[in-house]
Amino acid sequence: MSAPAARAPGKLPFVVWVLAVGTFLMGTTEFVIAGILPDIAPDLGADVSHAGLLITAFAVGMIVGGPTMALATLRLPQRLTLVLALAVFAAGHVVAALTSSFTVVLAARFVTALATGAFWAVGFVIATTAAGPANATRAVSVMMGGLTLANVVGVPAGSLVGHVTGWRGLFWALAALAVLAATVIGRFIPRTEQRADVSVRDEVRALRQGPLWLALASAVLIMGGVLAVYTYITPLLTDRAGIPDGAVPLVLIAFGAGALGGTAIGGRFGDRRPMATTIPAATVTALILLALIPLSAVPAAAIALIFLMALAGFTINPVVTALAVRFAGDAPTLTSALTTSAYNTGIAVGSALAGQALGSSLGVTGPALVGAVFAGLTLLPLIALAVTTKRGTTRAVAHGVPDGSVPAAHAVPAARETAEAASTRS
Repeated sequence: MSAPAARAPGKLPFVVWVLAVGTFLMGTTEFVIAGILPDIAPDLGADVSHAGLLITAFAVGMIVGGPTMALATLRLPQRLTLVLALAVFAAGHVVAALTSSFTVVLAARFVTALATGAFWAVGFVIATTAAGPANATRAVSVMMGGLTLANVVGVPAGSLVGHVTGWRGLFWALAALAVLAATVIGRFIPRTEQRADVSVRDEVRALRQGPLWLALASAVLIMGGVLAVYTYITPLLTDRAGIPDGAVPLVLIAFGAGALGGTAIGGRFGDRRPMATTIPAATVTALILLALIPLSAVPAAAIALIFLMALAGFTINPVVTALAVRFAGDAPTLTSALTTSAYNTGIAVGSALAGQALGSSLGVTGPALVGAVFAGLTLLPLIALAVTTKRGTTRAVAHGVPDGSVPAAHAVPAARETAEAASTRS
C-alpha cells in the first residue's frame, strides 16, 4: 500500500483507527486471563499457579512468534496477512472453548499469540506507511493506544463477562469479535499486491544497524521498569499504602489512564522531537519510581505516583517503536515484530526480577527499586541513539542495493527525516 512521502500533520487515515480496534481486541485477550484464572483453573483440573502458565505461554508466543510469523508471511499481501491472523486468533479461542484439556488450551494460547505477533508486525508497517513520515509516531501511538485501552476497558469488561457467562463464554465472545474485526479489515484495508520485492535477506540486513538495536533496547528497558511495578502493584497498594482490596481496580484504571495519556503525548511530540521527548520521559520515570519507595505509604501519593509513572513511561513506547521501523527503511516488517518481542521481553524480565525483589528483605518496595533501575538504564541507549543521529550516521536499508553501498539518493526519507529531527530539534 502506498502513501505520500510526507503527509502534513493532521487527521490520521481511517485505516489506522481500524488497526487500533484489532490491537484492542488482542490486548484484551493477552491480559484478561489474569482476571479469570480462578474460573479456568478448576474447570481444567489445574491449580491457579499452574494455570498461570496460560499467561506465560502467550508471552513466549509473542516473543518468539512475532519475528517468526513476520518472516513466514513476508510475501503475502498485507491485508491477507491481517485477515488470516484474525482467523487463526478466532480459531484458537474456539478450540480452547471446546476442550477440557489444559494442554490443549495452553497450545491454543500459544498459537493465538503467534497470530497476534503477525498482526502487530504487519499492522505497524501499514499504519506508519499510510500516515506518512510526518505522522508515523502518531499512528503508532494510536495503535498502541488500542492496547492500552484494552487494559482500561477491555480487561475489566472481559473479566466481568467471564464471571457472568463462564470463561468459555468469554472465549466464544472473543472469537466472534475477531471474525467481525477480520470482516471490517477486509473491507477497509486497501488491497495490495503480493510483496515480491521484499526478501528475508532485506529484512535481516536491516537488523545490522546499531541505532535500530538501541531503539529496541530502550523498549525492553522502559517496559521492564514500568511493568515490574505494575505486576506487583496490588501488594504495594494493600499492604503498604493501606488501600482496601475493593479500591485497587480504581487505581488500575488510573494507571491505564496515565498510560493512555503517555501514549498520546509520545505520538504528539515524538515525530518532531524524538530524543527531546524520550530522554526526559525516561528520567522522570526513574525519579517517580524512586519516589514511590518512601511515599507509597501515603495512599494519595501512591496513587498519584502510579498515574505519573504510567504517563511518563508510556510516552517513550510509540517513539522508539516508530524510530525502529523507520531505521529499518524498506524492510520494516521483521523489525516491527521485534519491537513487540522487545516489549514482551521487558515484561518477562522485569516482572521476574521484581518477583525476586518482592521476596527479599526489600518487601513490597522491591519492585519499585527494580523498576527505577530499569528506567534509569533506559537512558543509556536513548542517549547513545541521540549521539548517533546527531552525527548523521544513521541510514536506512534500501533493498536491491548491496549492503554497505547504499547511495545517499536511495536513503529512505522517513529515516533521514528522523535523524535530522533528532539532531536539529532535540
